Amino acid sequence: MKANYKYTKTIRNWLLLGLIMLVGQVILGGITRLTGSGLSITRWDVITGVIPPLNAEEWLQAFELYKQTPQFHKINSTFNIADFKFIYFWEYFHRLWVRSLGFIFLIPFVVFLIKKQINFYLVKRLGIVVLLTILTASAGWIMVQSGLVNRPWVNAYKLTIHFILAILVIAAMVKTITDVYNFGSNKYMSSKKIVTFGIAITFVQMIFAGLMSGMRAGLYYPSWPDMNGEFIPAVLLNSENWNWGNMINYDSYLFAPAFIQFSHRILAYILLMFTIYMFLKLRNKVKNNGGFWLNTTLILVLVQVVLGILTVINVQGKIPLFLGVSHQLIGLLYFMSLLFLNDTLRKQKA
Repeated sequence: MKANYKYTKTIRNWLLLGLIMLVGQVILGGITRLTGSGLSITRWDVITGVIPPLNAEEWLQAFELYKQTPQFHKINSTFNIADFKFIYFWEYFHRLWVRSLGFIFLIPFVVFLIKKQINFYLVKRLGIVVLLTILTASAGWIMVQSGLVNRPWVNAYKLTIHFILAILVIAAMVKTITDVYNFGSNKYMSSKKIVTFGIAITFVQMIFAGLMSGMRAGLYYPSWPDMNGEFIPAVLLNSENWNWGNMINYDSYLFAPAFIQFSHRILAYILLMFTIYMFLKLRNKVKNNGGFWLNTTLILVLVQVVLGILTVINVQGKIPLFLGVSHQLIGLLYFMSLLFLNDTLRKQKA
């Protein structure tokens, strides 16, 4: 990037709006997952899919397609048309948000390009964001297909790939924004390693979060600080259970959900202690933007731990929607705050 290149306020606001919409997309994905809505629309029609059913006949046709899915036969066989409309709404809104995001990016991008208000660097950075977005959407459709044959839920591993790709889109967008705003400092670069370490741990935690959601692992141990009366579930203490077959067959055996939830909890404790340590170590070193993001990480991790505990102890056959979505949102914002903090500590371009 040319160090002296100046982007207009309009472009900066456009990029921030894009980031907000990307976060919204991930949260809508969480709502779709928690409401069991992801398999309600059995087709992906890029053009005609923009228009939902408009009359009773079209709703019945869509409902008949849903009735052919394993989810309907195995879980939602008592659904009526009103129940179907509820889950259809969330999946439709999720897909519509993706399409809207494309227009919000594409049309201004073309206008800015024609007016020569963006340079090659920004074109390249946004190209990475677009490429990752396409990969995320493709993984999302592959994920949905995995739940339309034989099984009533999408494959947990494919869901996690979809989720992690979405996280990478957001990370790429954050990097673009911090470059456009020329984040950086010439004073605190020695502090950057500790933040980078935190980003790595958090990324691993995000993988486990995706698996938690995909395996619905939160339903198996709805207690805290123990896990149904045990600190380490007994199923994890039997060495014979440690095989890949048990990780694949997570629907039929307890080992994988127990392992994923136990690991997710341990990583949460590690991140809590790490963030407190990072805050104490850097609070007298970083100022201004760096200080803001450092304070933000501490607040968010504390809120996140509380939300995680409230979510798990309020499980009653299903994950509580508000708490589950809030837990996902705060976790995502925590990850983003680390990314912003990391870029405030890099060497500032002249």
